[in-house]
Amino acid sequence: MGKIIVGKKSDMPLGSMQKVEVDGRDILVTNIDGNYYACDDTCTHSGASLADGTLEGSTVTCSWHGAKFNCKSGKLEKFPAKISDLKSYQTVVESDSVFVQV
Repeated sequence: MGKIIVGKKSDMPLGSMQKVEVDGRDILVTNIDGNYYACDDTCTHSGASLADGTLEGSTVTCSWHGAKFNCKSGKLEKFPAKISDLKSYQTVVESDSVFVQV
């Protein structure tokens, strides 16, 4: 398991989310209440980028069809059909740097 820098804390304000590429994977990194979380950026329903959606609390809503996922765990919270959860990744903060472990 490797640790990859994905950005600076100073570039990720509270309530923000951003898409980063880590080892060829698109990952969504969020700052929720000063804690950083990472999960797959691709919606498991139709493949939309979740970074294009909205973040409310710890829930990201896909802009295409409204699937809702918990950014902390990657778990599906709400959608009319059963779709897969997102893979989540551990984050580490060192000084002003945010890392994702893959």
